[in-house]
Order: sequence, then structure tokens, then C-alpha cells
Amino acid sequence: MGFWEIFTSILILNLFWSKPISSNSLRSAELSEIPTSFLNYAKQPELVKWMVDVRRRIHENPELGFEEFETSKLIRNELDKMDITYKHPIAVTGVVGMIGTGKPPFVAIRADMDALPMQESVEWEHKSKVPGKMHACGHDAHVAMLLGAAKILQDHRHELKGTVILVFQPAEEGGGGAKKMVEDGILDNIDAIFGLHVFADLSIGSVASRPGPLLAGSGFFEAVISGKGGHAAIPQHTIDPIVAASSVIVSLQHLVSREADPLDSQVVTVGKFQGGGAFNVIPDSVTIGGTFRAFSTESFIQLKKRIEEVIKAQAAVQRCNATVDFHPENKIFFPVTTNNKVLLKHFENVAGDMLGTTNVKDMQPLMGTEDFSFYSEVIPGCFSFIGMKNETLGEIPSVHSPFFTLNEDVLPYGAALHASLATRYILEFESKSHPSDQKVCDEL
Repeated sequence: MGFWEIFTSILILNLFWSKPISSNSLRSAELSEIPTSFLNYAKQPELVKWMVDVRRRIHENPELGFEEFETSKLIRNELDKMDITYKHPIAVTGVVGMIGTGKPPFVAIRADMDALPMQESVEWEHKSKVPGKMHACGHDAHVAMLLGAAKILQDHRHELKGTVILVFQPAEEGGGGAKKMVEDGILDNIDAIFGLHVFADLSIGSVASRPGPLLAGSGFFEAVISGKGGHAAIPQHTIDPIVAASSVIVSLQHLVSREADPLDSQVVTVGKFQGGGAFNVIPDSVTIGGTFRAFSTESFIQLKKRIEEVIKAQAAVQRCNATVDFHPENKIFFPVTTNNKVLLKHFENVAGDMLGTTNVKDMQPLMGTEDFSFYSEVIPGCFSFIGMKNETLGEIPSVHSPFFTLNEDVLPYGAALHASLATRYILEFESKSHPSDQKVCDEL
């Protein structure tokens, strides 16, 4: 008898007493054992070695948003080996797999696939082989963990009284891959979706999240402020756009410090200032650009409105004209990532059973952005962070750093958490599903 068969037999005997899995037949104590059983399985050396290998292969060959062709191929090859049905392409390079009955309840678990446009500065055996590209945000680990969860779930597909959807998503890093996946219909019939992200500030074996707003909504802006150029020695014959742009930047900071509720966190940051190329020449125009973020749709809309008003008005005070573009380089707005309270409680229960309640942390909202928000705008969603800090290994540089490293010990935790969240959701929410109101997904 192979390892998969041994594990299946043990799990069925210990958890389900050879009875069909259903929310009615499983006692609370039996439900609580599922996460620990999955974690014990995920920590088996054979599976850990496989997940590490998958993660390293992806790390060596990073691909940017909507260019994840080889990553997508790797995922599909692994799903083929597991005999898991999937649909591809979705959103150019995305892959969506299905495990279970093809009937409700439907629950999705998601991983992002794309890398960042930066040169890796970490010298190790599996350093990026692609100049100027690096997995510096842990998406390689996210894919490996979701594939690990797929292995666990596929081995128990006959016991699943519902359907788990595996979402391998492209272009999280600013490309809005989740938005494209939603537009392509991947959420049709799905009741809930879960996502997670590695977190260097949390200890290994711990997780964190919060109900309601977790990550900010964000947008970008770019403004061209036009005046009249000329010699720096005779400024009276010019209309100086640099002075106007400087006034604009200072005034934009007042939007948060003097117009926003101090208890409603908002950010306006100007990170781009381009104008002129000589020490003694006043340019004809200046381009500035930046980002703005907020934790509510209302605040976000108001901030956007005021940014445009302030830029144009302050430019006019200095006799300049200004145009404002909120979609430079085809950038898009990202909604607030908001956790459904019922799903957040489900996450806390499952993670608590797996890791112990003291290792399930409540966290403060972060001003970072996640395009998981496009999913949670449409259906109930829950996003969380999974720790990978190990004091003995030293400090891990933050994400989006060329020195970012990943503690691969996190992989079995992520795989088991994904599988447990989905399995327990199906078991606990089965009675709340209404099959007659939904389609049956016999194929993707």
C-alpha cells in the first residue's frame, strides 16, 4: 500500500469512522482534527521535498504579469500528474482547477504566479536565471503551497461533498490579474474564496488577519504641469512649472493632514518629479506622479476628486495649466481588500485547530494593496497572512527587496491551511448551499 493510501485509510478511520463525510455525521471534535491531520501529512518529507522543488523551479525562472507561460505550463503538468481537471488559458496565463463532485458548495483557494521586475541580489544555488526579474514577493511559494493543497485534496476527492476550485492567477503585481479572472467568469457559482500571503514579520507556525478592511484601495495619478520655459537668469519672462509643481506637492499633503478624518487612514505620496535637464533653463513643463490609498470606497473617491482639484487649482495660481491622468501606463484602481466576517471566523477556527489559538493573530490594517480585492468585491472572501520568521535563520528582508529570501519551512503550513479551509468550508457550509439554485460544474 502506497503512502497516499495509508494516509487516506488512517484519516478515514480516525476522523470519519468509515462513514460518508457530511456536516451532519461529523462531530465538532472530528472536524477539529482535520487541520492537524492535513498538517501532519503536509510535513511528510516526500511532499515537503516536492513542494520545495516546485518553488525553486519557479524561482529560477521568474515571469512578469501576463507572461507566466512557463509557470503556467509547470502548474498544468503537475495537475496532469495528479489527474486534476483544469481550464486554461484564463486571463492569458491563468489556470483554474477543480476537485470534488462538481456540485455545490463551491469554494475557491487562490495563488498568484507573477514575479517582479528587479535584479535578484541574493547569491544562492537557485538564484533567478532571468536578468532583471525576481520572485521577491513569495508568489513562487504561493504556487507551491496551492499545488501542495491540491495533492491533499485530490487524495480525498471521493470524500468531498462539494467542489474546490484551484485558482492560479497571473499579474497580481499591478496588472490586475484578478480583475481579468473575474471578467472571464471564474467566480460563477462560487460561494466563497480564500487567499493567503507569506509574511516575514510573523513567526513560522502562526497566521494573522482581521475582519473588515485589511488592505487599502489604491490608485495612481500623473499630472503634466505646463508653463513657459526660458533662461533661468530672466524668470520674469517665463512661467515656471517647477515652482507650480512644488506648490502642488505641498498642497497635496494637506489633503490627508487637514481634510481627512484622522481615524480614517489615507495616504497621498508623490514619488515622481521630472522636469528640465539643465541648471540654467526653466523647462516648459514638469511631470509629477504618485499614488493614493484609503480604506473605504467613499474616502478613495473623495481623495481622487480632491487630488485633481488641487493640482489644477494650484497650477493655475502659478499661471500654469495642468492635466491629470489617473490611469498612467494603463494602471488601474484596486479596491479595498475586505474580509467577510463569517469567513474570517471560519479561518480563525480552522487555523486555531491547526496551529493553536495563540498562534492566530489579529492584525492592524496595512496600506499595502492586493488584487484579491477584486474577488472579495464579487463574493465573500477572506485573505490572511502566514508567518515564516525563524529567529535562528536571521532577519528576512521585506518583500519587494532584491535581498528578499523565503523560509521554505512555511510551505507545508500553507498547503495544509489551504486544504483545511476548503475542506472544512464544504463540510460546515454544505447545509447552507442550495443546489437547485446553482449549476452543476461537470467540467470547467
